[in-house]
Parts: sequence; C-alpha cells; structure tokens
Amino acid sequence: MNDILIQNTVAFFEKSFGSSPQKTVLSPGRINIIGEHIDYNDGYVLPAAIDKVICFAFEKNNTKTSKIIAVDLNEEFEIDLTEEVKLSDVVWTNYIRGVIKQLQDNGYSFEGFNCVFSSNIPVGSGLSSSAALECGMIFGIKSLFDLKIEKVDISLLGQKAEHWVGINCGIMDQFSSVHGLENKVIKLDCNTLDFEYHNADFKDYSLILLDSNVKHSLFTSEYNTRRIECEEGLSIIKSHFPEVKSFRDASEEQVLSLKDKMTEKVFSRVHFVVKEINRVIKACEALDKGNIEHLGELLFETHYGLSQEYEVSCEELDFLVDTAKEDESIIGSRLMGGGFGGCTINLVKKGQENEVKRKFSNLYLDKFGIELKFYDVKISNGTTLL
Repeated sequence: MNDILIQNTVAFFEKSFGSSPQKTVLSPGRINIIGEHIDYNDGYVLPAAIDKVICFAFEKNNTKTSKIIAVDLNEEFEIDLTEEVKLSDVVWTNYIRGVIKQLQDNGYSFEGFNCVFSSNIPVGSGLSSSAALECGMIFGIKSLFDLKIEKVDISLLGQKAEHWVGINCGIMDQFSSVHGLENKVIKLDCNTLDFEYHNADFKDYSLILLDSNVKHSLFTSEYNTRRIECEEGLSIIKSHFPEVKSFRDASEEQVLSLKDKMTEKVFSRVHFVVKEINRVIKACEALDKGNIEHLGELLFETHYGLSQEYEVSCEELDFLVDTAKEDESIIGSRLMGGGFGGCTINLVKKGQENEVKRKFSNLYLDKFGIELKFYDVKISNGTTLL
C-alpha cells in the first residue's frame, strides 16, 4: 500500500519540478494501545507507530524560498525563509510554517527547498496526521541539509510547532511517530521522556480501528474541565498522603479511603487515572508474556473507565464497544484518543475480520444512520529516510 503512495508522490514531484527528489521520507501516524488521558496526569502511555504514513519528496532549490505541494489537497504554497514566519488562514500550511519557525528559532540553518507530500493516514480519525506532518517535515529538512538533530529533539520541535499553531498537545504523538519500531510498542513516561520497547506480537489477533465518523464538539471544554478536576483530586490526595508526589505514587486504596473528601466527579476522575496508570503496567506484562487475552480484558476495562468514570465517551462509541463485548471474535475494545467521537481500537480474531466489518457496518448504520469506516493497522517503524 505504501509502495503505491511512494511511487505516486515521487512521480508528482518529478512532474512538478522536472527533477528527481534528493530525499524521500516516510512519517507514520500512531495508535495508543492503552493509557488514555494519562499523558497530562503523570502516567505512562503505550503508543506505537503504524503502517499509515505521509510520504515526502524533497530537493534543495538553491534559493531562499521553499515551495511545498500538498498532493491530496491539490494546494501549494511558498514561504520566504528570510521573512518572519506568521500564521496563515490556510490551516494546513501552519503546521509546516510552525516547523520552519521552530528550526530557525533554535538556530538551525538551511536554505530553500522544494517538497511534495501525500498521505494515506485518515485525517480526523485520531491517528495523529498532524504529528506525522511535523516530524516528517523536520526529518526531511534535517536530512537534506545535514542538520544534527537527535530523534527526541525532532519530537519536541514537532510538539512546539503544534503549540505554535494553537493546539496544546502532549508529546506522545510526535514521540511515537519518530521513535516507532516495527512490532514494538513504546512505554513512554511523558514527563521525563524515558521509554522502553515491549514486543507487540498480537498472535492470533488483528488490530482493527472502527471509525465512528462522529466528532462531538464537547471535546475542548470537557478536556479542560478534566484537567482541573484531576488537579483538585491530586491536591486532596497529597494533603492526606504527603509521600504522594504525583498520580503514579498513589494507590487505589488511598483514593478509595478519600472518597468522602472529594466530590463525586473528582473522585471518579481520580479513580480512573490511578487505575489506568496501573493498567499500562499490566498491559506491558501481558504483551511480554504473550497473554493477548488479558490485554483484551484491560482494553474493555479502560473503556468502562473512560465512559463511566472519566465521562469522555459518547453513545456511538459505547455502542461499538458494547457490541464488541457480545462478539466472540473480539477479545478487547475501547475508545482511542480524547473521546467524544473518533475510533475504537479492537483486537479481532484472525480470519474473522471481514465478518466483523460486515456485521458492525450494518448494526451501526441501522442504529445511527452513519457509515462506519475501518482501518486495518500494523505496528511499524517511525519516521525513516527511504
């Protein structure tokens, strides 16, 4: 699938600029196996790069201007590298402007270049196409002009570019896009950026994402509310257990003992967070032991927590997970990402994939009148030079 994308991107570059690219880069989207809403609550996340990518073709053009073409949008723009970088009304260009600004602000020196890019990452599905765009762009400029930028700094520069655009994301998306390894998940500490790889052999099961095709507008306001509620809960825990410095130091027993000291909402948020941090550790153990059935149970537990305690699900996502629970060929399912829409991630018995897709399509259409989308994903390498 990526071979066709690469051929088409290179061909489009040759047609547009009359020359062959000097560098070709693949930058992947990502999934998160478990550890949702934990990046800002001082826990661990368990992401992986996937085989859905953006392909970039680059060449130096020996000027002070860069020309960038987005094949899928049939749009292009030019940027004068000697002028101050400013936000544009054309939103997609801002991610690239942000990258150029971060590189310049951090003292990296480079000249004008031509670039063409095309993607098979579904946009708006929660697979982090923006992180893939940022990190692939940085990686390409680094390779083209032989800049010395470490992998971790590519991630951080990508994150800062996204902050500049106005999206206050954590580090997980960029980090997993850059550091991904085939058949490995990354247990990442979002605070220290310490990480370790764990095997991602799902044995007799395939990873399938079901895209609900809905995005409820609650996300931004509710996200900010959750952060405030968690901060309030943590301060209550600290006041009773001074040895607790962050959620990862707190036990479920401590949280339960303080139930009457918190509002019902704050208690349920905190209870979810402490249990979810623990689930990430259990998920790593399950993967190391090859116990994929246990991993599936943890996914169902996480969804219950996200839906009932953290309250970031919606009717459509709950329907997909409830239906998965009743299906013998699915051993685990949960909403993936911020919530209020987007995808569920599912462990489906190999050989049953098409039957699952057919059944879920019909049930979902009957219930909501919405077409369900499916993405088969494999765990793949991070940003690479072809």
